[in-house]
Amino acid sequence: MAVPSTVTAALADRPVEGRRCLEAGAGVGNTTAGLLDAGAERVYAVTNDREHARTTRERVADDTRSDRLAVLDADLRTLALSDDSIDLITAHGLCNVLDPAALSAVAATFRRVAAPGCHLVIDDYAPLPETAAVRELFAVENAASELATGGPALTFYPPDALRRCFVGGGWSFDRERTLLDPVPWTGAHLSAHADVARDHAAACPGDLGDRLAARADRLATEIGSESVGRMYSLAFRLPA
Repeated sequence: MAVPSTVTAALADRPVEGRRCLEAGAGVGNTTAGLLDAGAERVYAVTNDREHARTTRERVADDTRSDRLAVLDADLRTLALSDDSIDLITAHGLCNVLDPAALSAVAATFRRVAAPGCHLVIDDYAPLPETAAVRELFAVENAASELATGGPALTFYPPDALRRCFVGGGWSFDRERTLLDPVPWTGAHLSAHADVARDHAAACPGDLGDRLAARADRLATEIGSESVGRMYSLAFRLPA
């Protein structure tokens, strides 16, 4: 599986070779593969999704990069990595699945494990325009999540909000760049979001969950795909 251009663009101006790296929110291992390809000494890929952990391990299981990878099935808020032990932290598409309280806790972990001079790369999605059809699907997903868990499934942070969050935690802002504009929300993406909405809806009382699940499925089918919004990359650094 090729490393997406969004990952290579986000890492292009960061010093990866020979660095100890933390991929926060491993997903299917796209950034893990990008870091290993760029010569990282060690990559700690962290996820609390067992399927993602398996996919990330399998992605490099049969090549020489596997001895430089540790996949950790863990909560980033309570991550058991040593203080001041990481030279480069990446969070590619992570913050949009963290509500503000979780974001603050994860940011505190980043600051704790970061060595002096550590680089931090945050890649995420800007808030969608009001005319975007996918906004309604994401709103249904959030409604189901709020009812089931008490919190949203998705939070789209403006880049300035994330910049203030991390600068307030002691990081120096380095740069911002656009990774995608517009963002291609494919049929597979929308089906995955409808699945999440359906899972949360199953825990909702009465027939409300059934209505939310049906609405999510209908929206995913009606929209099909849409290219809208912006994905951005922010880079920070701790003082040496």
